[in-house]
Order: sequence, then C-alpha cells, then structure tokens
Amino acid sequence: MIIAIASGKGGTGKTTVATSLTLSLASDHPILFLDCDVEAPNAHLLLEPSLEQHGEATLLIPQIDESLCNQCGICSEVCQYNAIVMAGEKVLVFPELCHGCGSCFLNCPTNAITEVPNVLGKLDDGHTPEGIRFAQGVLDIGQPFAVPVIKQLKSSFPARPEETVIIDAPPGTSCPVVETIHDTDYVLLVTEPTPFGLHDLMLAYDLTRELNLPVGVIINRDGIGDHKVDDFCEEQGIPVLLRIPMQREIAAGLAQGIPLITLKPEYRQQLRKLFVTVSNSVKSKL
Repeated sequence: MIIAIASGKGGTGKTTVATSLTLSLASDHPILFLDCDVEAPNAHLLLEPSLEQHGEATLLIPQIDESLCNQCGICSEVCQYNAIVMAGEKVLVFPELCHGCGSCFLNCPTNAITEVPNVLGKLDDGHTPEGIRFAQGVLDIGQPFAVPVIKQLKSSFPARPEETVIIDAPPGTSCPVVETIHDTDYVLLVTEPTPFGLHDLMLAYDLTRELNLPVGVIINRDGIGDHKVDDFCEEQGIPVLLRIPMQREIAAGLAQGIPLITLKPEYRQQLRKLFVTVSNSVKSKL
C-alpha cells in the first residue's frame, strides 16, 4: 500500500504527519519512506537516517554535432518548449528549458543530435535507527524541474512486496504533486483551520478528485481559526481522521527536530488507528 501525505500549501505540518506515521508503524510494519518534496526535503531532520548511498538525478538533453548538422531547423520546429532554436546557421540549446521529450533527437534527419545526461539533483538513500528504508531526492539550486527528480526517485526505490510506502509529497497542486501522488492508494491531506488552509485544501481536494484518489483530512493546529474546514469536509463527505492541537510545546519540539510521537506519545496509537482506517478504506475499493 502506498500512502501519500500532501497539502495544498507549505507549512501545514505535512512532514510532521508523514514522519510520525512512519515512526508509529515501524515496530511491526516494514516501511519505505520517500521524501518527494525535492525542493526542500526535510524529513531526514526528524527521522535521522544514515544516508549510505548517493546517486545523481539526470535528464537527457540534446547535444549537437555541428559536423553533421545541415541547419534544416526541424529540431527547432518540433520543440514545444523553445529549448532548441536556430540562430542564423547555428543551433542553440537551452538546457534549463528542455523537458527531455526527445522530439529533436527523433526528428533530426542527419542524426546530428545525441542525448546526454544533464544533472538536476541527487538521490540519497539509507536506513533510520528503527530500520526504516529511507530515500530522498534533492533538486540542485537553480534547476527548474522537480518532476524528473521525483520520477527517478520513485523508480529507483520500488517497494518490496512486504513494505508499506509512505510518501512526503511536495506542497501545492502543480506538476510535482501530480507526479508524486498519481499512482498512490490513498492521500492524506494535511491542513489548518484558517481561510488560507481551507482555500488550499479545496484546491488539493479537487486535484485528488481529478486523479480519482481516496482522501482523508488531518487538521493540524486545531483550535485556531474557524470551523469552515470542518464544514467543507462534512459537505464533501471527507473523513477527518486526526486533529493535532495548536500547542507551543509541539511547535517548540518540532523546531528542535523532535518527532510528534516523541513529544506526545499518545499520538502513536492514534496514528496506528488512522493507518487501520486507511487500510480498510483501500481494501474496500479493491
């Protein structure tokens, strides 16, 4: 089973929930944890894995052999992203715009184009002190495309048959989120009871509906704001599976890298019950 923890906006407590759910299950469930928030991965601060291996995340981009190029311009015509253009009689490649689709390579009549790897970031993996298998993607500073890094992270670390996969998704509702959650079994949407929290929860929920994914909501910082998140969940028939109160003790502990279930051990059992609810929901749809 693959569970993604997502949110319509950053800072709602998504990683707090993802890491605490992982730790609450680790004693009797083999877990693979994937940190797909590649622009700002921080689950390692709470799970403290020993990162044993390091690899590169790459994207294939065109390289021109000018001795073979006849300046026909077909490569420029087929590129939908303006990543390869004709400048007089010279072909220019802009790696930061290239999506790696391969159209220029496939359509070049003189085979003047080859594809070479462009490094976008890195992939790290290892194990936590609890034995949790851990992997994360890290997008290099200045690189614009998170999706290829997420795709390679997921393909490089497939789940073993006995493992439950818990994914810390990027915030928001853009392409990196779609790439992260589209093949998951269940999405936990973490929100907060504020106007911004409601607005972004609605966007995230619309995305899960487009992808036909079952969802449940976790309300973090419960007790602030208003009841409009609850009203929305009731109207849409979305189960609220957990509430985490707004408490200074929790915020201060998390800021020091202390997991929620260490700060508040009672949440270990609550998260285990949440997992059973999610598991039963997934099984009922099979």
